[in-house]
Amino acid sequence: MKIYISLFLLIFSLQSFAQNISGQAYYESKTTVDLDAFGNNREMTDDMKKMIAERMKSALEKTYILTFNKEESIYKEEAKLDANPMNAGLNMMIGSFTPGLQYKNLKTGELIQENEFFGKQFLVTDSIDNLDWKLGKESKQIGQYVVFKATAIKRVDPNDFQMARPKKKDDKANENDDAKKEESQDPMDMIEIPKEIEVTAWYTPQIPVSNGPGEYAGLPGLIMELNFYRTTLLCSKIVMNPNNPDKIERPKKGKKVSQEEYAAIVKEKMEELRENFRNSGGRGRGGF
Repeated sequence: MKIYISLFLLIFSLQSFAQNISGQAYYESKTTVDLDAFGNNREMTDDMKKMIAERMKSALEKTYILTFNKEESIYKEEAKLDANPMNAGLNMMIGSFTPGLQYKNLKTGELIQENEFFGKQFLVTDSIDNLDWKLGKESKQIGQYVVFKATAIKRVDPNDFQMARPKKKDDKANENDDAKKEESQDPMDMIEIPKEIEVTAWYTPQIPVSNGPGEYAGLPGLIMELNFYRTTLLCSKIVMNPNNPDKIERPKKGKKVSQEEYAAIVKEKMEELRENFRNSGGRGRGGF
């Protein structure tokens, strides 16, 4: 009888812990850069390639904070000064997409994102994309937590310029094409966005929330590490059940639009910018 009472108390305490759980997870973002992708320009030395790769790498290394409870979360980037700006054209194209606060509600499936796009504020409403996670048996240790591996295939938004990568020349038949692209100085001719990517997540059941960095969620535990393409998000610090947790509220900054409406706005703007670049020999700049 005592065993059953003890078991009941253990289950009750675990359920109570799960319901009252809250915390903050800090993620460090690291992105590797393919130096060979900068080899189209014959006049570019190895030192120049390394310098460009280092600047891109620096721009892509960020720290994010996920403030969460059992059902909701806020995800934001820690601000830092970029001492090594990228190429002006690429910087304008990629840097003009500035994500702000991201709110997720696991119970209702809501995902709300503040975005700044070329100086205008948007509040993009969407639903959480429930990936078809494949749970594996492989495990490892991250800090004091045991984590398990899960994988999924994710379709990429064609307007997600944070997923942009330099186009790589396949063979000599493309040299004339590459020369024309360089003469146009159109940054969009220098990059491509993959149609889909494989995502690998490492989650811990020790923190029983189905949440993670960015838009990722849906696993039986907090995602501690996330790998996609050449980017890794690694949880470097967790503060569980703080005495004075940050308040989690829906973002309110910006014009409210759906994800489909926002994608149409981005597409139209990018087509306008490309046309300006073609007409001005790469010196054109567009605005709303």
